[in-house]
Parts: sequence; structure tokens; C-alpha cells
Amino acid sequence: MKHLKRFFRSPVVAILGLGLIVTAVTVHGIPYAIAMHANYSREGTSATTSLAAKFLPPAPAKLDTAHYDERLLAMANYASTTSTSTVRKWPVQTAYPKVGAILPMKRIVAYYGNFYSTKMGILGEFEPDVVLQRLRGEKAKWEAADPKTPVVMAIDYIAMTAQESPGPKGYYRLRMPDEHIEKAFTMAGQVDGIVILEVQAGLAPLQAEVESLETYLTRPNGNLAIDPEFNMKGGEEPGTVIGTVSAGDINRASAYLARLVQEHDLPPKVLVIHRFTQRMVTDYALIETRPEVQIIMVMDGWGPPAKKINTYKSFIAPEPVQFTGFKIFYKNDMKPPSDRLLQPADLLKLTPRPMFIQYQ
Repeated sequence: MKHLKRFFRSPVVAILGLGLIVTAVTVHGIPYAIAMHANYSREGTSATTSLAAKFLPPAPAKLDTAHYDERLLAMANYASTTSTSTVRKWPVQTAYPKVGAILPMKRIVAYYGNFYSTKMGILGEFEPDVVLQRLRGEKAKWEAADPKTPVVMAIDYIAMTAQESPGPKGYYRLRMPDEHIEKAFTMAGQVDGIVILEVQAGLAPLQAEVESLETYLTRPNGNLAIDPEFNMKGGEEPGTVIGTVSAGDINRASAYLARLVQEHDLPPKVLVIHRFTQRMVTDYALIETRPEVQIIMVMDGWGPPAKKINTYKSFIAPEPVQFTGFKIFYKNDMKPPSDRLLQPADLLKLTPRPMFIQYQ
């Protein structure tokens, strides 16, 4: 050390020595500078390499495209006896999703409703602990019926409800208070699930209503649903006629969600669209798919099993977009002449198999 001290007493030598260290750091990077002090190896592993790894960003995750394709084919669910000449609309050929997508590797099972109402779904009928207990039960049923497809639970909350009264702006809709939406997120967090925020726009501008939820949609587990039944483009009061959305409406919402995913580095969003008539969704072939958004067209009609399955085969399966869903009404589906609810085994026979199951 004494020799080094004498060596660095010369200003010129000291400056040259400092310059060499700076060059090592700036030109070769921090790991190279570390290597000047740790140059040994143990059992064939360079200490320089292990130290350098601490300073390098992790390799980006990659989608297992082979597994994704395999799950899509399982979802399409064509029988082995299906003729090769049969036109197969499923699965839909789209770009691979961004890493973190739920579908089709997992199925979403959701409980639907509004905390103000006992008639709009199970979320408003029972206390949260009872709701979550029952939701766990439905999850177990689906995983027993389809063991290869894990279930993600969801709280599907109507964040904007269509109303009979016009309200101060004449929009015939009511936005739910923030504390109710936070309650939905709290419940989802208790089951490691996601939240889906439903929009019944009434006469309000649909896209503005969607974007008013941005605070929640920028959360990793915050997702969106649009109910065309209550999107009243003709100026009618909600409930007097069935509303509608166009491909353009869906594309605007999807593009907006995609931007949020990109800007905030989020996993892909789920976008649920309800449907039980032809006119509820127009120009389906023009609906755009994106790596950042997974679009689900859900059969939302109620009635006996045969009627519901026929609606699915008439309006959902023949007009493929990306993924499909199926809604079960605990009460309305049991109105005469119905004598039972559809079960997982029934829905798993469909082509394609629904990857989103909603219970009201």
C-alpha cells in the first residue's frame, strides 16, 4: 500500500489511473469494473458473471405459443368425427396476446350484480363472505368438470346502471359511488381474482362512460364489460326497446383499453360484450382484435336450457370474434317451463366451449 500511495502522489499518474477506471465503467459497463476486483471462479462459474447478473434487467417473459394454440383447439371443441369439409369458424385466427393473458389458458367464472339491488344479481343478495363462498363453489365445479382449465374468479360489478328516470343530464343512467367499486376490488382481492366493471350507458355517450372508469381500468385486475341492451342509440328510454352497439363502438373501447395496457405495462384486458339478439351487435366482422385486449361475446339470454343453447348457437357461435361466454341466471333460468339450470357438463359440449361463465 505504501508503494501505491507514493505512486498516486503524482497528479498526472492519479488522473491517468482515475481515467482508466472511468473508461472501464462507461465503455465496458459496471460488470467490467466489478471484474477488476472479482476475477475468480468457483466450480466453473465466473464470479464476474454472477455479480454482473445483479445489474442486468431480467429477460422479458415470453408467451408459450404452442400451449396457447393447443388451448385454442381444445376450446374450439370440434368432434373427431367432424368432416374435414366442414367450415370451421373456431378458433379465430388473431395475433398472439401480450404475456399475462388469461384466456384460453384459464376460464373466468364471474359473479354479477350491483350492491344497491337484490334483484340485479347475486352480488346484491348476500353479504360478501357468502358471495365469495358460493363463488368458490362454482369454481370447484368447473375445475372438476374441466380439470385441464384452471379457473380465475371474477367480481362482475355493474358500475353504471340504466335508470327509469332521466337524471340531471337526461342520460337515464346512474354511476355507482367509488366506495362500491372499491368494495368490488376488495372482494376480488380476497379470492385472487379480477374485477369486471359493467357499463349500462343509457343515453349517455358510451365511450365517455367507459373512459370515466380509467382510475380502475389502469389497475392490473380491472376489466370492462359493455351491455348493448341498455345502450340506447335511438333516444328511447332504457327498457322500452333492446339497445345496440356497433363494431365501431367496440373498436373504440378496445383501442382505449389497449392504450392503457401499453402506457401502464399492464396484462391484457378482458372486454365483455353481452348479446342475446342479432341487432345487439352490428357488423361483427369489423370488430378488431388486439394483443392487449381479449374480447368475449357472452350469451346473455335467460330461459330453459334448450332455449339458451339455441340462442348461443344462433347469435354467438356463428359470428366469431375471439372468445365466447355464457350467462346463468339463478332465478330467471328456473322460471317455468324450465326445471333445471345448465351445468358445466352441458356447456362443455358446445362448439366453441365458453371461456367466460357469468352467474347472476
